[in-house]
Amino acid sequence: MSNAERPDPRRAQKEAAGRHAATYVEDGMRVGLGTGSTVHWTIVALGERRLDIACTATSTQTEELARSLGLRVVPPDDLGRLDVGIDGADEVDPEFNLTKGGGGALTREKIVGQMCERWIVVVDEHKLVDQLGDFGTPLEILPFAPGVVASRVAALGASSVSIRPGGSDNGNLLADARFGLIDDPRGLAARLDAIPGVVEHGIFLGEMVERVVVAGDGGIRELVNDR
Repeated sequence: MSNAERPDPRRAQKEAAGRHAATYVEDGMRVGLGTGSTVHWTIVALGERRLDIACTATSTQTEELARSLGLRVVPPDDLGRLDVGIDGADEVDPEFNLTKGGGGALTREKIVGQMCERWIVVVDEHKLVDQLGDFGTPLEILPFAPGVVASRVAALGASSVSIRPGGSDNGNLLADARFGLIDDPRGLAARLDAIPGVVEHGIFLGEMVERVVVAGDGGIRELVNDR
């Protein structure tokens, strides 16, 4: 069998985690749909179940997929609060802090996550880390003065701040800051919040998270946040 023909175990893990998370959605719920390759399978599973739910999406990509599968997608202001939200992550530490934003939807993801009574994160086991930071810290920044903003982020200890090609669904710039391993995610989040021009950053603090659904070689397991 050629490499092209071999099944990708990580793809299978992502599908398993995404589909498992969809079981938390019931008829009549208001649901936040995240962005990414694992949540893709949550959305597929919800489309297959044909539930009577109202959804809000964290990206144009997610909205288009959900609508194509027959899900009803409305703006977040039409829902106000959400019963449950399901999203992925680029890193998850033991305190349930997350790095998010690899797909560029971090601002909408944080808004939607904070609207949820229950926010469930779905990952494959490779996303579990001892400390945040190896992935980098995604940023959404205003296009007005990106050099000034980048210099202020660097002053917090980032070894580099690189602007991505393209931009966010909100019309802003996307960037990645390299802080190395982050000893104090809460403190760094507060310092990034204080920089004018940083619309949002990819550090999501653990109190947002109810549980993490993890898929690995041994199957599905859940990490529940006692909060």
